[in-house]
Amino acid sequence: MELTSDQRRHLKSLAHHIDPVVMIGNNGLADAVIREIAVNLDAHELIKIRVLGDDRALREEYLQKICSELGASAVQHIGKLLVIYRASNSDKPRIVLPKAKKAK
Repeated sequence: MELTSDQRRHLKSLAHHIDPVVMIGNNGLADAVIREIAVNLDAHELIKIRVLGDDRALREEYLQKICSELGASAVQHIGKLLVIYRASNSDKPRIVLPKAKKAK
């Protein structure tokens, strides 16, 4: 799902007050970590992930891999934190995104 700039801004404001729920350590992005991220996305829709290590390119690679494998959207990558969003499959989503504006 591609987010508009307004939707991304809205999600950033919501994510500002939440704490990281998953941590990616020295073992990298193992299958168990991917499953934990999926469980937390199902529960919360919007999560923060803390990545240990100083390699920015590796963090960016993790962000892309998580989003592609789990069908999620990258909201923000700031420092060692990744913010990820995936809409709920239920009829009542927890987070209601602003509508995309129509192009003129």
